[in-house]
Amino acid sequence: MSATILQPGQIEAPAGSIPFLRLPERDEIFRERAARLRQLAPGHALQDFLLFMAAIADAQQAALMAFSSVPLPDEIRLALCREHGMPPLSAQGWQRDPAWHNALRKIAAQVKENATPASREALSRLEAMDGAALEKLADAVLSGQYSGADLAALPFIAAALQVYWTHMTTTLGAKAFDRIAVAQVCPACAAPPSVSVVHIGSSEGLRYLNCALCGTQWHMVRIKCSNCESTKDIGYDMIEGASGAVKAETCDACASYLKIMYMDKDHQVDPVADDLATLTLDLMMDEQGKLRSGPNLFLITDSDTPTP
Repeated sequence: MSATILQPGQIEAPAGSIPFLRLPERDEIFRERAARLRQLAPGHALQDFLLFMAAIADAQQAALMAFSSVPLPDEIRLALCREHGMPPLSAQGWQRDPAWHNALRKIAAQVKENATPASREALSRLEAMDGAALEKLADAVLSGQYSGADLAALPFIAAALQVYWTHMTTTLGAKAFDRIAVAQVCPACAAPPSVSVVHIGSSEGLRYLNCALCGTQWHMVRIKCSNCESTKDIGYDMIEGASGAVKAETCDACASYLKIMYMDKDHQVDPVADDLATLTLDLMMDEQGKLRSGPNLFLITDSDTPTP
């Protein structure tokens, strides 16, 4: 393990010249995630888990491509949200269309055969639930209040909700969204970031937070806590011997951390896949007393080791 404390001073282009928002590529987001998971799996301690997550990502892509039309905010609502700095597809406030239930059923049908017995049982329970029960589980996922919920079923609910919100954001397009009053949450859906990514290419060196729900990325300057926005005592930790493509960005001010991924170290890093493949880093942060400030919705579990 190595740890370095950095101070503010990261030079970036003037704010007006930086693209604020990056929407996911609808035709590729889950397909590329599945490919990355399969690339990371061989020889990994969580190989079977990563391969099962790849199957879920494939099912998510298929569900997204077949997703039906759903109600979306009209231009009047979008303009009002832009004017007042509000996310138009708030995870807590948007009235969900039951079309996401169909996405869940598609995902369940596609992955059930190759799931472990525990996951097959969870999927069977989901298939037997009515709409009201599914909505209750969705409320648990989106609020982060898991007490009393069917924990084994929640990652599959999360997978379907990701498809639903990705469908809505990509259908509306980037012009529908703008900066909001709270910089630490997604400008499209107000969900927290799962990780941050430092890009290459036209966005060379720029850091974007990645939404845990809809996959939208929004710019935040580097060496700044994505949780409390402190610019003091920001540190970077990594597993000894690792490539440095994934680090934990820590903040002493709020005792939190969020993983940060560097595409210049590995241009294929994926916000979900590489997060799942670096759980050792989460354990290391836990030992240091740092709390993770943003969720990975596939790590909703009552045990320390994921068991798909």
